[in-house]
Amino acid sequence: MRAVGGLTLPPGGDERRLYALAAAKLGVRPAAIEELTITRKSLDARRKGAVHWVYSVSVRLRGEPDEPPEEYAIPRLERRGAPPVVAGFGPAGMFCALALSRAGLRPVVLERGLDVDARAAKVAAFRAGGALDPECNVQFGEGGAGTFSDGKLNTGTHDKRIGFVLREFAAHGAPGSVVYDAKPHVGTDVLSRVVKAIRQEIVSLGGEVRFGSRLVGLELDALGAVRTARVRSGGMEYAESCSALVLATGHSARDTFYMLHALGVPMEAKAFSMGARIEHAQRELDLAQYGAPRGKTLPAADYSLSARLADGRGAYTFCMCPGGEVIAAASERGGVVTNGMSYSGRAMPNANSALLVSVRPQDFPCPGALGGVEWQREVERRAFEYAGGGYRAPAQLAGDFLAGRASAGPGRVLPSYRPGVYWGDLRRVLPECVAAGLAEALPLLGGKLKLFNDPEAVLTGPETRSSSPVRLPRGETRESALRGLYPCGEGAGWAGGIVSAAVDGLRVAESVMERSGHAGI
Repeated sequence: MRAVGGLTLPPGGDERRLYALAAAKLGVRPAAIEELTITRKSLDARRKGAVHWVYSVSVRLRGEPDEPPEEYAIPRLERRGAPPVVAGFGPAGMFCALALSRAGLRPVVLERGLDVDARAAKVAAFRAGGALDPECNVQFGEGGAGTFSDGKLNTGTHDKRIGFVLREFAAHGAPGSVVYDAKPHVGTDVLSRVVKAIRQEIVSLGGEVRFGSRLVGLELDALGAVRTARVRSGGMEYAESCSALVLATGHSARDTFYMLHALGVPMEAKAFSMGARIEHAQRELDLAQYGAPRGKTLPAADYSLSARLADGRGAYTFCMCPGGEVIAAASERGGVVTNGMSYSGRAMPNANSALLVSVRPQDFPCPGALGGVEWQREVERRAFEYAGGGYRAPAQLAGDFLAGRASAGPGRVLPSYRPGVYWGDLRRVLPECVAAGLAEALPLLGGKLKLFNDPEAVLTGPETRSSSPVRLPRGETRESALRGLYPCGEGAGWAGGIVSAAVDGLRVAESVMERSGHAGI
């Protein structure tokens, strides 16, 4: 196969023209191309009014041998004894369980939340003003926190497993373009179907997925290794024997952190980020990024911005959701948490993103490994009380925030957060270092994208769950110091985002296989 890059098409251009463009670069006739595969597609919007797509392709000419790419391989093994148990069914736990199932090890998956359909109903009811279910919400349930997000599959890491993850998403219902798009996107509506399809494959291969089942304790054998998981389900508690326990419970499983800490499992406080969601009108963002109305041939415009603050902290946008909504993401009663979500069409009137400031363990008011967790809780409770309860979120216009005055209502950008916002002053909620960082960052980022610090942009907060405030150390075998326990994914501090969490799930699956005396992958 021959790699050809730098091929360009206008918005809405026919991708069949790539054959002619690639042939011209290779100095052959288009008919000489036997096979052409898009390997990368990105949008170049640097010149306003001259926006275009840029492609890289892989080409095989007629008469050349077909050389299939090296695939990520999972060996077929035979389970002996108790199954591996995977606690958590977000991206890390899901891909770990998928690999273990394909290997023939028939894992048992424990997920405290419900299946994605029942979960979606719970989330919708909560957003409409209903009660919060602490066991099943935006954070907990099939697919993990990423299910109710924009479904972004981009990652800054480089790993042979990334291609496997993207191909599996496509094979289970995501658009085929996620394999080569520079910014692959699925959307909450499609991602819900994808995670269900992956679960169905796991079950078809002999694995089990038990919803409404929460890990509440561990039991050790005579040598001090994990041999039993204590599980609570339907008001009852039972013991599940396991050959290994994969801990993929996500960044919001705070009760699990406390349980492990009480057992003496090593863990440490970790830096994370905190801030608010910022909303702009999508049509105005399209104009700012493209120099003209988007029309039907361009995707909803996005951005990715960052700045270094005077005190050395980083400020940046994260989880940018074009044509999306700010959503209620609480998982504990009496606390307000915000996040962002888009459907596959990205057709809502607003664009939103997290606007975050980095915080470090030395900033945490409470010492110890769980100091960041306690700080998150404090900020979330403060927001709940300040907004008057009912899970309304504090909101403020960017201009008012910079001027140091409370907001009384919206301007031309209407907030999308449900069950509703309380107009006021975010400085009453956010830690001083975070509020000061946001005030410094808004003009800096506005210098990179003029629209960004628009006085009528809406800030809704707090955004506290950007990543885990805890890391569970692990060794070369990816085991904790507590033998048989495998910290995994974002909640354990080893990933950030859907793809990197899925990749870490695969790594841990490999280690579980190797520990069982099987050949590695």
